[in-house]
Parts: sequence; C-alpha cells; structure tokens
Amino acid sequence: MKKVLVIHTGGTISMSQDEANKVVTNTDNPISNHKDVIERYADVTEITPFNVPSPHMDIKYVEKLKELIEDAAQNKSYDAFVITHGTDTLEETAYLLDLTVAISKPIAITGAMRSSNEIGSDGLYNFISAIRVATSDEATNMGVMVVFNDEIHTARNVTKTHTSNTNTFQSPNHGPLGVVTKNSVQFHHKPFEHLILNEINHNLNIPLVKAYMGMHSDVLSFYSQNNVDGIIIEGLGQGNLPPTSLEGLDNCLRKNIPIVLVSRSFNGIVGPIYAYEGGGATLADKGVIFSNGLNGPKARLKLLVGLSNQLSSEQLKKYFESQL
Repeated sequence: MKKVLVIHTGGTISMSQDEANKVVTNTDNPISNHKDVIERYADVTEITPFNVPSPHMDIKYVEKLKELIEDAAQNKSYDAFVITHGTDTLEETAYLLDLTVAISKPIAITGAMRSSNEIGSDGLYNFISAIRVATSDEATNMGVMVVFNDEIHTARNVTKTHTSNTNTFQSPNHGPLGVVTKNSVQFHHKPFEHLILNEINHNLNIPLVKAYMGMHSDVLSFYSQNNVDGIIIEGLGQGNLPPTSLEGLDNCLRKNIPIVLVSRSFNGIVGPIYAYEGGGATLADKGVIFSNGLNGPKARLKLLVGLSNQLSSEQLKKYFESQL
C-alpha cells in the first residue's frame, strides 16, 4: 500500500454548517474522522500546517506547502501528496506549485463545494478520489492535478466556473486530463512538459486589471507611479484595449514595467491580430507580452515566478508565449 502525505489547509472541505445555515471553521478537519474508509486506499499521514479559508490564502502559505512537499520528497518518505484546500483560490495554489515544484511524484489537490454536514456533502468523496488518483501508477510525472467531481484536471488549465455547483472545476480550452470511475483511474492524455523555476518572491507587487468598454488611463497611470513590478491585463477579445487606456499603458511601458495581456473571455487565447489603435498588433509593437491561454490570476502567478527568477524581457516573452 502506497504512503501518502495529506496536507490539510482549510476551506469548505474542513468546515461545517451551523444551525443558522452559516458555514463556519472547525478546529479539526471532519475528513479525519473517516480513517476506516481512507485506510482502504493508502497508508495516510495527515498534517495541518495551517487552517485558513480559501480567500485568506496568499503566496506565503503556498511557499510553506512547497517547502513541505520538497522536504518530504527529498527524504523519500512518501509516494504521493494530497492537499485539501478551499475552492476560491485552489486553482492558483495548484498552478503556483506546478510552476515551482520539481518532483515526479504525484501531487493532487481537492476540496469541496458543500461543507461536511450539509446534505450532499462532496468533501469525503473528492478526498478519496484524490487519494486514488495520487496513488495511481499512471499519475507519475503528471504535474500538479486538481481532482474534483470524478474528473482530473491539470493545474494549468483548470478554473472554477460556478459559485456553488459541485461540478465547478472545468478546463475550458482542453477538457479534463482524465476521469475517476468506480473501478479505475483513467488518464486521457499527458500535460505538456514545462519549465520549473524554483524561486518565489512573495514581496513582488503584480496587480491584475480588467479591461472594459471606454476604459480610462487612470488605473494604469496610477500603477506607473507606484513602482509595481509587473501588470496583468485581462484584455478584450483576442487581446485588444480601448484607445482611451493607451496613455496609461504607455506610462507603464516607459517605466519598463512588464505588462502581460490575457483575455477576459472564457475560452481561447490572445494574439497580435488587430492593427487598429489599441488592437493586439499595435500592443505587441509597444512591447506588451501575450500569454498563451492562461487566465488573469494564473498569468499573475507566472509573471511573479518569472520575475522572482530574474528572467529578462526576452525570456519572459518566451516564457509566456510558448508552452513552457
């Protein structure tokens, strides 16, 4: 039986609904009360380095997870790792670990949309599914995986798509990496190999800006004056901005602030296509970096990792525009 290190971090999967139908935090994770079921699937060691709601997660917490996993992997104490996490920022934690943890052993992250004592609670089921995936022989070298509602997703592609539905985690451009059935774990394909960069500087300030019709220059001009380290812009369509925002954009570029453009659209990728004022082609000419299919929060993390590891402007461009 494989040995699995389970790292509990908090979130709905660890919470309960009170008499007023409010979801509240527990000191102890209710999942741990089901050892008789859990031990059918793996030899599990559980730790809780912190217990925080998903919106309370930050880069420092992810650095702690990274340290715990790397230390355990170096000691060769475990065959796989499972993380329980709140769903609001789960995809960000998964992706930051995927960018920075260089181990071949499986890492699976899961959570719940319904707390432990709600009707239809999905926490225990998702947790068992994550253990089954992590202990599957085929899960080696699959990167960080998000396991939810009988599906396996890559950290790069998955995103939360619904505020409350248990089928919230989807990979819009690519579909799931695999599925969990009653009898097996089945992978449909493998994720792209990508560059792993070790350093994370949680002090970097990288804001995320969303474009909108008639967007003015004020926000971008503000950031140009406040020494931010980089900016992610969720642009319109295939990667365009209103001309009314370009003065602020130019102010940032003159300060050599790296700007990465993604789309605010749910599907597709950006590209330097349109040659009108504010169109993607003109933005590329200015030096804006186009991201290959990431959403805004993930592009922010990728830029943070790139800057933490001192990538040059050209290296950042390649880092974002390729499958690295």
